[in-house]
Amino acid sequence: MNFIHRCTEREIMDDPNLEVTLLKKVFIDINKVNAMLNGFSITIKAIKKLIQDTPKSSYTIMDLGCGDGHMLRLVANHFKKSGVQLHLVGLDLSSKALGIAREKSANYPNISYLEQNILTMDAKETQCDILLCSLTMHHFKTADIPEFLRQIFPIARMGIVINDLQRSRVSYYLFKMYSIFFIKTCIAKHDGLVSIKSAFTKSDLRAFSQEFPQLSHDLSWKWAFRYLWVIRLK
Repeated sequence: MNFIHRCTEREIMDDPNLEVTLLKKVFIDINKVNAMLNGFSITIKAIKKLIQDTPKSSYTIMDLGCGDGHMLRLVANHFKKSGVQLHLVGLDLSSKALGIAREKSANYPNISYLEQNILTMDAKETQCDILLCSLTMHHFKTADIPEFLRQIFPIARMGIVINDLQRSRVSYYLFKMYSIFFIKTCIAKHDGLVSIKSAFTKSDLRAFSQEFPQLSHDLSWKWAFRYLWVIRLK
């Protein structure tokens, strides 16, 4: 198994023909893994830090590639009693995923969803305070990521929180063992391994950041096998 270069294999759940009932089960598996392996909490901590550094009465937070909206619901729940007003927006290319997200977020009046291609959206018309990008960037080919970043940087007024996986042999085989006991769907087992092979090393992310010296970059490794990359205007 070669982990020197990023894998270009497509994940099964990206197939637009995947049945909704099966997609729901895959999201359950993915959300379970993220919860158990600290995937959600590091994003929430980054949001809290950005809010503490720039106190306001309300914030607009967007989640790129929001899937079934689980991250946004966690954010809504976390800040519910904080006195801070949040307007939460999920963007995704999958109409099926957004249908699931709207159904699960029916009791969250401050969450809305838009079907949107990230690479073609108008940054002037799509503005927010904090932009989230959790487990989305590894779906892009390496050559397309600088353009993806150029597209999203103008959207966020305060900062961008990128949370993605570490590409490593250790994380690959640990996930393979983990999935035997904790993941039910074959798709989530397959796609989890593809995600790790498609993910990043620290040098990968540093190389991307160096293309944008006008921005402030805070890049750190987090358990379990994650990178948190917080980007702000200098």
